[in-house]
Amino acid sequence: MLVISAPSYTGRVSNDAVRRSDRRPGQTIRKVLDAGLEELRESSYANLTMRSVATRAGVSPASAYTYFPSKSALVAAVYLRFLRELPLHTDVNDTTEARVSATLRDMAVVVADEPELTAACGAALMADDPAVAPIREQIGHEVATRIGAALGPGWPRAVKSTLQMTFSGALMTARFVSFDEIEGQLDAAVNLILGATVA
Repeated sequence: MLVISAPSYTGRVSNDAVRRSDRRPGQTIRKVLDAGLEELRESSYANLTMRSVATRAGVSPASAYTYFPSKSALVAAVYLRFLRELPLHTDVNDTTEARVSATLRDMAVVVADEPELTAACGAALMADDPAVAPIREQIGHEVATRIGAALGPGWPRAVKSTLQMTFSGALMTARFVSFDEIEGQLDAAVNLILGATVA
């Protein structure tokens, strides 16, 4: 399962000298994330390099690599930031199905308007890259938190896990299936999962 936990991503510090000289790590991380997003919008994941991102961000390559040891880690962190900016669906006046469906749809299509970013996020999250693993865990935690908030209390843990797996499957197919299709399939899956639990 692609489980894609925890406070804001702060990077993996791998260079003590750079860390000591960086008085504003949060600002550096934001600048590198912004620059990475801009580079992706103008180019492609295949052509993305940490050196070009560092140049655009106005930081040294060493600083960029300190917080993001690879371009896969950078792109995964960009996706995590998008996720954290989404609204929570917790309105008790909506049905549980409506809240959960809206949550899964939002997370699945958060980069739908940017095909290159969609492809990049998919490739980065699936990458066999140790630097991506901690960010994937944070994404998994964020996804679980949002699904749990939408479900509300009283649901079996298996329901939450199944919904997480459903979302992971949607992410993996996002590069090959239209987002309209994904939204429809997610809605159908939510109705099946929650309906079967109630039954």
